[in-house]
Amino acid sequence: QVQLVESGGGSVQAGGSLRLSCAASGYIYSSYCMGWFRQAPGQEREGVAVIDSDLSTSYADSVKGRFTISKDNAKNTLSLQMNSLKPEDTAMYYCAADRCPSVVAGSPDNWGQGTQVTVSS
Repeated sequence: QVQLVESGGGSVQAGGSLRLSCAASGYIYSSYCMGWFRQAPGQEREGVAVIDSDLSTSYADSVKGRFTISKDNAKNTLSLQMNSLKPEDTAMYYCAADRCPSVVAGSPDNWGQGTQVTVSS
């Protein structure tokens, strides 16, 4: 069983930065993808960024050039560096892990509990 615990959320003014972390425990297959998703109140959950086992990355158009996903396999941690934050980035952010097709499809089996990010104008 995979356990994922996010941290690093908080409140920041527009233009600021935050770094989210996700600590993973349990058995994570080396071939797994990991990703960050977010959900704002009244909106559907959306994918933010995904990182593959070969460290290739992909991003939602809305965060390209501002967010960077990274992974430390030795420490079993996933990170999301968020720069130039905008009010529309306000959401609950979730870490997820599973086989890559599931993560890319937005339906991974393993989720963290989420960490809130609030960006004020």
